[in-house]
Amino acid sequence: MRLDTTDKQLINLYQRDLSVCERPYQEMARRLDIPEEEVIDRLQSLRNHHVISRVGPVFEHHRAGASILAAVAAPPEQQDLVAARINRAPGVNHNYAREHTYNLWFVMTAPDEDTLDERLDELEHQLRLPMLRLPMVAQYHIDLGFDIDWEALA
Repeated sequence: MRLDTTDKQLINLYQRDLSVCERPYQEMARRLDIPEEEVIDRLQSLRNHHVISRVGPVFEHHRAGASILAAVAAPPEQQDLVAARINRAPGVNHNYAREHTYNLWFVMTAPDEDTLDERLDELEHQLRLPMLRLPMVAQYHIDLGFDIDWEALA
């Protein structure tokens, strides 16, 4: 996919500071001086071409419910299938492959601890793999945004 200036602006501007409001795409459109529908179409195209993986705010989950870091040890030949199943589970985000016995690590969120436990139990049952559950002991902020030097990539 060839990215134009507007695509690059969408990627750079909204890795951080996505408005949490009733119409965030309208707010993005206003700032970029393009129609809201174009913002939505461009973001969908970027997702479809695997340029971006998600659009949405990152917030402190403990303020809005419960969350946990979890991991499973997927057989290498089934890792992609297991990852796809994990990604379909409600509340899952940030699913990463790791070079470790527990080779798939993910974050799951839920409205409360009971729902989180139910979701984890159900996913563990469906996967038929033991799950390592790692509740947060200390909080760290990791800035997941990256300023991209588009000229260096050209």
